[in-house]
Amino acid sequence: MIDVQAILDLHRAAVQRWHGRDFDNPHDGFLGLVCRQHEENFRLWHQEDIARSPDASDSALAEVKRSIDKLNQRRNDLIEQMDDALVRQVRALSIGPRSDGTLNTETPGSAIDRLSILALRIFHMEEQAARIDAGEDDRQKARQRLAILQEQIRDLAASLSELLNDIMTGRKRLKVYRQFKMYNDPAMNPYLYGARKKPAA
Repeated sequence: MIDVQAILDLHRAAVQRWHGRDFDNPHDGFLGLVCRQHEENFRLWHQEDIARSPDASDSALAEVKRSIDKLNQRRNDLIEQMDDALVRQVRALSIGPRSDGTLNTETPGSAIDRLSILALRIFHMEEQAARIDAGEDDRQKARQRLAILQEQIRDLAASLSELLNDIMTGRKRLKVYRQFKMYNDPAMNPYLYGARKKPAA
């Protein structure tokens, strides 16, 4: 059984650690996948910050956009890999869904991705709430938002625990939903494969 609290602890500790040193992944197995996926969200978060800088040049923005596309592709690939790993675990335990087993609106991998993003939001909102160069009104607004984010992460963690328990007892069926992102595929993005066919001027 996947330990949701271990995932929460991993997300929070990694966000704090990676703001002060290079990326690392001290985890094995499923948590190793969780950490890799979390790293892509961390990288995405900070690339998005750069993309919104009013001082960024057009060439810098183009480079950031390409980086965001690649990171988002890896992020989604790792969501699927987490779900694939859970499917293998369920099969290894010979757990089959009951005849009345139902599907969920999102997979465990998607929920873990959302927990990762919430961990990032909470870390940065804590920074805003503690800023000494901000006014009290701004810090109070950050504290109010932080309370909402903490409630959201508690609710999502509880829902994920319930979903995993339902999967492990057969009440829910687990399927991996493929994203099939097309924008990075030169064979399926019309702009990319169209550009290859254009004759040289």
